[in-house]
Amino acid sequence: MNKAQDGQSRNHIRPGLQVRIVQKKDQKSGRLTEGTVHEILTGSSFHPHGIKVRLTDGTVGRVQEIGRPER
Repeated sequence: MNKAQDGQSRNHIRPGLQVRIVQKKDQKSGRLTEGTVHEILTGSSFHPHGIKVRLTDGTVGRVQEIGRPER
């Protein structure tokens, strides 16, 4: 799996997965926020800027990197 394309395909993302997202307010700086996926918000199977998710803490952003599932 290509690291740059990790967060662009919906089938690579599922609840419980550790991810790093970029929030709307951080798009210019590129600052990433780490958390666990609670809900997938993007309906399409692919998005060039990353699939939009809600983390367990309520933060919303687009997935930039995918980590390992939380146990």
